[in-house]
Amino acid sequence: MDNVMSKIRSLDTYPKINEDFYSRTLSGGVITLASSIVMFLLFISELRLYLYTVTETQLLVDTSRGETLRINFDVTFPALPCSILSLDAMDISGEQHLDVKHDIVKKRLDTHGNVIEERQDGIGAPKIEKPLQRHGGRLEHNETYCGSCYGAEVSDDDCCNSCDEVRELYRKKGWALSNPDSIDQCKREGFLQRIKDEEGEGCNIYGFLEVNKVAGNFHFAPGQSFHQSGVHVHDLLVFQKDSFNVSHKINKLAFGGYFPGVVNPLDRVQWTQETPSGMYQYFLKVVPTVYTDVRGHTIQSNQFSVTEHFRSAEVGLLQSLPGVFFFYDLSPIKVTFAEEHISFLHFLTNVCAIVGGVFTVSGILDSFIYHGQRAIKKKMEIGKFS
Repeated sequence: MDNVMSKIRSLDTYPKINEDFYSRTLSGGVITLASSIVMFLLFISELRLYLYTVTETQLLVDTSRGETLRINFDVTFPALPCSILSLDAMDISGEQHLDVKHDIVKKRLDTHGNVIEERQDGIGAPKIEKPLQRHGGRLEHNETYCGSCYGAEVSDDDCCNSCDEVRELYRKKGWALSNPDSIDQCKREGFLQRIKDEEGEGCNIYGFLEVNKVAGNFHFAPGQSFHQSGVHVHDLLVFQKDSFNVSHKINKLAFGGYFPGVVNPLDRVQWTQETPSGMYQYFLKVVPTVYTDVRGHTIQSNQFSVTEHFRSAEVGLLQSLPGVFFFYDLSPIKVTFAEEHISFLHFLTNVCAIVGGVFTVSGILDSFIYHGQRAIKKKMEIGKFS
């Protein structure tokens, strides 16, 4: 019978745990406590990753067509009055927006940067009393006002009832308005007087442009712009100045809306002009960007990189137009950011890996310390009896 039982025991393929592993030691307790703390901290870290979102980034070819690009800007010119500052935009498709006034607000600033007046550009012109009619007489009570365009009218029915309308037709003709006082509308509105009154002031101009999503440029420059022999020029004769200080501070410049993590490299950039005249140029590479938050809300925006260049120029040349120019080009690559939650299965797998890994490492460390202590103890006992 004992022989049979011995043979059955020999078939046991499950080795039993050594009795040494049942021993409780101080080092084992310390390691258990330390490993529990490590597991708890790693679990909290993994739980935070699970509860919060992660952002996935992808690069795609931009296949969008026929879209527009919104340019938000806020620029301060401490040495250019609002009355002489104009904004133009043009692109490679041939579309031009000269002397832009819609969606633009200007703030007159004193020498200390304090706001004197704030108004939307093109609004608030002085009321004209008894202006000169197109036929040469003064406006009577029973007449409708129709001012002369001083040779710039396209048809006999054209009327110019303000200085801006005369200047606009002159611009379309490619003519320079050298003496505004010779224009009744400009004289009555005090066009030159307003320029003299604002001498020494600065200007803060902000708003947005809606342009085609193609390469182009926009610029801030003194004088009203027009085309002459295919060349873009600004009428500077009326100001009778040899140079213009285009020192500026870009408070904000963004292509599209804000999204989390966006960095606009020109925000709060400031530049001071040292030479009498010149053109400051920014060359921008715009990268279309789509940001999708965890709720599925999508923000169409853009990021951009920039290089800068100042071109000093000789006074009086058409090629030496003073101003601040922004030349932008579109990247064919689109960046997409998508907020996502880590899946629960991924979280559970990581937790199991943390528990298993910590138990394995702590077990190895405890075994090493325990057997090391036993070996030292045996050597001490052998030395005692020898």
